[in-house]
Amino acid sequence: MTGAATKEPWNATVLTLFEEMFPGSLGLSLAGQGLKDGIWTLETLDIRSFASDKHRSVDDAPFGGGPGMVMRADVVDVAIEKIKVKNPDRPVIYLSPRGRPLEQEKVRELAAGPGLSLLCARYEGIDERLQEVHKIQEVSLGDFILSGGEPAAIALIDACVRLLPGIMGSVESGVEESFERGLLEYPHYTRPQAWRGIEVPKVLLSGNHEKIKDWRKSQSEQMTKERRPDLWSRYVKKV
Repeated sequence: MTGAATKEPWNATVLTLFEEMFPGSLGLSLAGQGLKDGIWTLETLDIRSFASDKHRSVDDAPFGGGPGMVMRADVVDVAIEKIKVKNPDRPVIYLSPRGRPLEQEKVRELAAGPGLSLLCARYEGIDERLQEVHKIQEVSLGDFILSGGEPAAIALIDACVRLLPGIMGSVESGVEESFERGLLEYPHYTRPQAWRGIEVPKVLLSGNHEKIKDWRKSQSEQMTKERRPDLWSRYVKKV
């Protein structure tokens, strides 16, 4: 369990048309071990099971014409209501390319809560009226398109789970990662000391922890400035 007898495991509930996609990679490595240990739990619900017609239809053609199909409000609504009744204190998140870009600060916020419910759409997405009724949070992993929300849901769950107490062996591992301090992470090196004519930076072999700390900070700052000027601009404003 989580180490405290009174604390419930962190839970992720996924509404999807493809339950077989889960746990996927979430059943492996750190997340998979945490799942086995009961630190977190995973539940999937098949959206199609909430359809009321004999064909179990979940989508229809868009009003106004256009390509593709849209997931029906009446079907998805029943599915959302079911998870909201069971977990009223959890946010319902819709993985969508038009959502707010996911950042580490949001991941920390979600990981600190009791869990989350994720809506994975297919086709052209969901009927807009679902947003008006349920005030669903829209989250995007970036400016690109996936075939459905499932891969994005797996990525979001993984990002949250690895922050849960008991998942990572070292607290420092999380603290020094990219984005945790507003900077990209510094470069890492291991054996062999010399490889293809390239030597490990001498400062890392010095044993001087203060110099190593300063070097790593300067490397993080330089990489952020060169590769992510957007992050660098925000970082400079804070320091």
